[in-house]
Amino acid sequence: MLSFVFVATSLLLADPPAWPAFLGAGATPIDAASIPLTWSPTDNIAWDASLPGHGQSSPVIWGEKVFVTTVEGDNKETCHTLCLSLKDGSILWDHKHASTSPDPNSVYISRAAPTPVVDANHVFAFFECGDLVALTHDGKEAWTKSLSKEYSKFVNKFGLSGSPVQTESSVIVLVDDEGPSYLVAFNKADGKILWKTDRTARTSWSSPALLTIEGQPQVVVSSAGTIDGYDPASGKLLWTTSEINGNTATTPLPAGPNQFLVAASPGRSGENAEGAKTSNALVKVTKVGDAWKVEKAWMSSEATPSWASPFVHQGLAYWVNRVGVVYCIDVATGEQKYAQRAKQSCWATPIPVGDRIYFFGKEGVTTVLAAGPEFKVLATNELWPADTPPSDNGAPKVDDTSAERKQANAMFSGPTQYGVAAVSGSLLVRVGSHVYCIRD
Repeated sequence: MLSFVFVATSLLLADPPAWPAFLGAGATPIDAASIPLTWSPTDNIAWDASLPGHGQSSPVIWGEKVFVTTVEGDNKETCHTLCLSLKDGSILWDHKHASTSPDPNSVYISRAAPTPVVDANHVFAFFECGDLVALTHDGKEAWTKSLSKEYSKFVNKFGLSGSPVQTESSVIVLVDDEGPSYLVAFNKADGKILWKTDRTARTSWSSPALLTIEGQPQVVVSSAGTIDGYDPASGKLLWTTSEINGNTATTPLPAGPNQFLVAASPGRSGENAEGAKTSNALVKVTKVGDAWKVEKAWMSSEATPSWASPFVHQGLAYWVNRVGVVYCIDVATGEQKYAQRAKQSCWATPIPVGDRIYFFGKEGVTTVLAAGPEFKVLATNELWPADTPPSDNGAPKVDDTSAERKQANAMFSGPTQYGVAAVSGSLLVRVGSHVYCIRD
């Protein structure tokens, strides 16, 4: 059985096996039978690549190459874009550049959080310091940009984590910040700015998505109080709605023609609790004459995630909240089928492959559920032994003087399954200083 994972448009489908962007946008079909159901620290782990520095980005794949980013140093002064062999995990090259806007290396601030995008010619890596670097598949620098220098230094005290999206000719970066905020597109070939659209200042870590609306691609952004649709060719704002609150982390993912899922969190202290009840929804966007109509087909008052984005598979929508409760909802009706707890909470967005759904628990245990309206656990898989977690290169020393910092240290300092990528025969899992390949 072949399975697609979060493919929003057909613009970027590649001849070689590919997972070219955050959450698999533009991924090639996956042979579900080639992905293992079970693994353990001693079984079905093909390789474990140890990386310099630390990062929270997901890997991306093009053919036999895996690309991943890290940062290193007391002030994250060195940015790494690495290329690994999909076959054995060996590091083929490591492109290092000096950050143009160093920031303290801290568990409270994002560390190489944006996921790169890759196409047939280049990999484009964006860092929270504002640096965007375009490299060939051989690691040669094509061009670089410093958004911090061109526009302004980011002021969000927790950093930036939005991943770029791409079209055939452009790479598009979202900067939602407490200072100047904007959406900007660069020409892939030479790095020239194609357009820049200003946005209102806000605190958010959301990533945009390239979705098909009324037969045309749109950049859809769900972030800190609004959902907005932009023309990827011009940057023009096509439509917007402010009927949402607490949407500061997740990415809108496709849910049928002209439809997508949005999600919102109550917030660390429950500050967005009421708004979140009406902000986890199926959104439908249609054009009536010259006007755009944005409506919520249905809402879920219970399904409130933290970092993992909701997604659709085989007619069902899935949310997972901060304590690991999985909500399964019928896309057509909005009827909740179940709400049951997986083994651990998830920061990585789960991926559906065939008749299975993989929920990657934060502390290294993945729960595999059967796709469908009944909660059925097929396997629980440890990536590392609980008593011997993987090394966490570059994790900084932490000041534990305040209750807030103690809480953040407990939440962010341990090894975490941050993100995943998959092609037929290989499932990759990103932990701060490691990439694991799971393979039969």
